[in-house]
Amino acid sequence: MDPSQAAEIEAALPALLDRFYARVRADAALGPVFNDAVEDWDRHLATLADFWSSVMLTTGRYKGDPMQAHMRHGHRIPSEMFGRWLALWNQTTAEMMSPEVAAAMQAKAARIAQSLDLAIHFRLPKAESSRPAAS
Repeated sequence: MDPSQAAEIEAALPALLDRFYARVRADAALGPVFNDAVEDWDRHLATLADFWSSVMLTTGRYKGDPMQAHMRHGHRIPSEMFGRWLALWNQTTAEMMSPEVAAAMQAKAARIAQSLDLAIHFRLPKAESSRPAAS
């Protein structure tokens, strides 16, 4: 990522996250989960700005564990919700970022969503106890 793109991301993050999470909070499917999970939106948005700065620009500002944060609410997050979240993210980044930066942020978000979805929902089948032991 070139310096002008990095500057674009840093400058746009607060407004981008404000617009995106306003949409998330108003969404019929996403809103109830996010509104129940987040107690202090100002603090959460600042944390998310640190997160996106870290994942897009490797600034190291984010020190949390997003996987653990999402696992706490996994029982309320069906796989389909990730698709809705990504649709809103893609819409908002396309509106507010240059095409190249929007594409990079969308690709990163898709990988993150896939990782979270797998962590929350993927389970290996239990071994069948009726199988004979290998000889």
